[in-house]
Amino acid sequence: MWFDTHCHVDAPEFRDDLSLVLARAAEQGITGILIPAVQVSDFEHVIEIVEHWSSLIPQLCFALGVHPLYTKNAAESDIAATREAIAKYIDHPRLVAVGEIGLDYFVEDLDHPKQEWFFEEQLIIAKEFELPIVMHVRKSQDQLLKRLRAIPVSGGIAHAFNGSFVQAQHFLDLNFVLGFGGTITYDRSLQIKRLAQEFSIDSYVLETDSPDIPPSWLMDEKSRRNEPAYLPRIAQAFAKERSIDLQTLAKINLQNTLRVLPRIKNLL
Repeated sequence: MWFDTHCHVDAPEFRDDLSLVLARAAEQGITGILIPAVQVSDFEHVIEIVEHWSSLIPQLCFALGVHPLYTKNAAESDIAATREAIAKYIDHPRLVAVGEIGLDYFVEDLDHPKQEWFFEEQLIIAKEFELPIVMHVRKSQDQLLKRLRAIPVSGGIAHAFNGSFVQAQHFLDLNFVLGFGGTITYDRSLQIKRLAQEFSIDSYVLETDSPDIPPSWLMDEKSRRNEPAYLPRIAQAFAKERSIDLQTLAKINLQNTLRVLPRIKNLL
């Protein structure tokens, strides 16, 4: 039983063969996938996918939010739309978080104050509805921590974490777990590998971020599209760093996911 805690199968890259992608995932033992929305216009599409394919992936679920990269073209009214959508679907058994939200200081042409405002407003929404968050973290760890302390939420996932040991511990102290994906499959990802070894095993969850963050074996392929079926192979790389067997890791990954995203328990 594998759970992919971050997977954008609603992306255009999967438009032509989503049924095959999800069938391959099911064949590899993927029983759960979290699809975090990235913009208001995608909300209904994400929900449609979850409702249509949940018979194949039993713990298929979703989060609603505005991704920091999408704040560039977002309007302030998108916050009201996000709140309205979450209010509408708060009793939906497959809504498990607010996300994907966060801050990105890597992309140079983003308006920092604007994305910070969107993050803060969505933290307020998460707090209002008592939902955890799925959080984008890229060169923004300290600024995220500052806002999480000012607007505390129940916790969640620090997706694709690549900060320092000290920063990681601060997120763990706030009831977040660290998301690890395809980056750990690269020999040169020494900091990621060290982070994977540093903390107790209940500090981590696994993810693909499909179609992004292709694992190492895709780099020589014509198509570098990542997909959820690759999660067990990504898990092998993580298991190697922890000297743990895959069956145990799958159970721990699910346990950690359920702890920070407790609404998923209703899908088991």
